[in-house]
Amino acid sequence: MDPIKNPYAPGAGTPPPELAGRDELRESVRIALERVRAGRPNKSILMVGLRGVGKTVLLDRMRDDAEASGIQTIRVEAPESRSLPAILAPQLRQALLRLSRNAAAKELAQRALRGLAGFAKALKLKYQDIEVGFDFEPEPGLADNGDLEHDLQALLEVAGAAAKKAGTVLAIFIDELQYVEEEELAALITALHRTAQRSLPVVLVGAGLPQLPGRMGRAKSYAERLFNFPQIGPLSPEAARIAIAKPALDQGAKVNDDALQRIVQETHGYPYFLQEWGKHAWDAAVASPITLRDVEQASQSAIAALDESFFRVRFDRLTPLEKKYLRAMAELGPGPHRSGDIADQLKREVTSLGPTRSQLIAKGMIWSPSHGDTAFTVPLFDEFMRRIMPGNDWKQ
Repeated sequence: MDPIKNPYAPGAGTPPPELAGRDELRESVRIALERVRAGRPNKSILMVGLRGVGKTVLLDRMRDDAEASGIQTIRVEAPESRSLPAILAPQLRQALLRLSRNAAAKELAQRALRGLAGFAKALKLKYQDIEVGFDFEPEPGLADNGDLEHDLQALLEVAGAAAKKAGTVLAIFIDELQYVEEEELAALITALHRTAQRSLPVVLVGAGLPQLPGRMGRAKSYAERLFNFPQIGPLSPEAARIAIAKPALDQGAKVNDDALQRIVQETHGYPYFLQEWGKHAWDAAVASPITLRDVEQASQSAIAALDESFFRVRFDRLTPLEKKYLRAMAELGPGPHRSGDIADQLKREVTSLGPTRSQLIAKGMIWSPSHGDTAFTVPLFDEFMRRIMPGNDWKQ
């Protein structure tokens, strides 16, 4: 098979050739944005799911859908090391400059740009990573108190008013939302609450790991009433088969039914793994159709590729004790696991492992489905841990 024509695209946020099984969710976001544009109430949407389920791809496709319908969008990713004001301010400036070119919204958009200047200058001392160009001088008293919760609320109010005047929506797309500090999450929730109360067209469409709903709830107790939290999981067997079969067919190739079944079985339907297995199965095949033997051969190279990239990049960020904690979890299976069972594997007291567990949650490696339970955020990570730390030496 010609490797140049290989249609599969494993990568961090790389769009797959066929976005299968997600049409219903895309439609729900489209409806939400159009309801807000029409002045009707609707909750913001925060997608939650494990690594590798395609949240980033979905977020980008939803943003493309929104922009195609004339909605103003902001797209940011929340890294672990930067503040929410720092990542929002430059993108908000770009959206407001676009709105200022609308004759009906020009005056309000320019006022929002003055508010943004005051916002950045007032918060620069506290959030030293804020870097944004100023197109206008600050307007005294507008978003310039130096208090994030108050100022972000004032800023999004005036930005929302500009969007409303232009007959559009300000849609804020944020990826990796679980990394935003709780204080900053609280400010964002407060601001969105205020714009909703005033029927201003400002919507958050976000994505994060499964711990995100809990973090939002701790930041503001009323968060559950402001957001829908759709769960993004692996694809159904039917959608997973389409995600593999259709791209091959588009290139004039076929995949045998037993080969498709094996890929679905090996990947558990996780979109990232489907792309990895599809790529290696294509490369392993000599000619169409791709056979079960090709997939069996590809499984070895696919697992090796995952071990060296998708899994390894996360493993290398861990301390020795964090690695041992995850290895103890892996010894018990995919999970979730009780904290006491993990401690027993390590022959430690549960309380002594609390800081390690908290660090792993902060790094996005594990989460707590319920009190006292711990689960991996990365699918199949238990199998990887057993491969990279085999035997019993890790117990020493």
